[in-house]
Amino acid sequence: MNLAEKILAAHTDRKRVRPGEFVNARVDVVLSNDITAPIAIKEFQKLGLSHVFDPRQIVMVLDHFMPSRDIASAEIAKMMRAFCQAQEAMLFEIGKAGIEHVLLPEQGIVLPGQVVIGGDSHTCTYGAVGAFATGVGSTDLAAAMATGDLWMKVPPTIKFVYHGHPGRWTGGKDLILHTIGDVGVDGALYAAMEFTGEAIDALPMDGRFTMANMAVEAGGKAGLFRVDNKTQLYIKSRAQHPYNVYEPDPDAEYARIIEYDVSGLGPQVAFPHSPANVRPVDKAGGIEINQVIIGSCTNGRLDDLRVAAQVMKGKKVHDRVRCIVIPGSQQVYIDALEERIIEIFIEAGAAVSTPTCGPCFGGHTGVLAAGERCVSTTNRNFVGRMGHPKSEIYLANPAVAAASAVAGRIIHPDEVVK
Repeated sequence: MNLAEKILAAHTDRKRVRPGEFVNARVDVVLSNDITAPIAIKEFQKLGLSHVFDPRQIVMVLDHFMPSRDIASAEIAKMMRAFCQAQEAMLFEIGKAGIEHVLLPEQGIVLPGQVVIGGDSHTCTYGAVGAFATGVGSTDLAAAMATGDLWMKVPPTIKFVYHGHPGRWTGGKDLILHTIGDVGVDGALYAAMEFTGEAIDALPMDGRFTMANMAVEAGGKAGLFRVDNKTQLYIKSRAQHPYNVYEPDPDAEYARIIEYDVSGLGPQVAFPHSPANVRPVDKAGGIEINQVIIGSCTNGRLDDLRVAAQVMKGKKVHDRVRCIVIPGSQQVYIDALEERIIEIFIEAGAAVSTPTCGPCFGGHTGVLAAGERCVSTTNRNFVGRMGHPKSEIYLANPAVAAASAVAGRIIHPDEVVK
């Protein structure tokens, strides 16, 4: 079996599972946020149950519309607080938490070998630590909160092998954009994406989280990495529970094996209105922009802020550009403060926000007007994703985003950092 099949088999009563089979898998973590939790709570209450299957495995995070942008979002937060208090479930509150997909690995809640489901499509982020993690609908969440099980079809697995070492300023965001640009937004539809190769081995954990996060942008059910020494070092100081590490068998079967030589690969940019509309930054044509977002569950971790600050240090945000920096969690914020990274952003003329998903999905803290263009380190650039349907979003890594904020146009970091 491959990695996804090993984990799923361990969470069923079967010794082996195969693609296309339907299984009832035991879940280790059930996650929801302030968009998906309200529906799940209402559906759970319709079941007439008084208690969730295990409050220690139920996690709710206030991150999308938080800090509450209006009365409706405040009422949602109130509902979640009341439910978690009654159920004794985990609630991560504004000011004490952060963006869910940055927060849960950081807090040691998601661990290798687990099955994790979340009411958010980017739950696949946790595959970076060797978990089978996937997004589900709110009614599935309600059922899992009641039973501790998830009924699902075992996905086929596509193995992606990355040979060589990419160039300077190139990270996980560029590897996954390059991949989506090749296979398309449905190239891994309902498949587990298993990432491997020497370029992956060299990638830091923050870069792996970025790649796993965007597996869903290729249609993936999950994005998984083997647990190596880097993963163990990241997990051991954080883990709240014991965990199991699974390895793919040497004779594991894959639906496809796709190989890339990424030697010298430069930064990539996804043009509107698809994560698959990818070009090298050198071919961006110096497109003028109005806004830059650095943050999100894709690129809001400490390594991301470090890279952006390296580019922006001693420079100023262009007069035409609004630059908004959003640390992915309170811990990331504190670490960036201690390293004086936040100071670099503020001195450059950027606005630094408390952790929130706000601008990524057009919720708040950076919504775009008609005709405006934004370079963003987020994961989606669909029509109207960040505001007006006639605005444009260009997806890039933090170095490109920071350089573009300084130049006022989409630009290679080397043109800013001499």
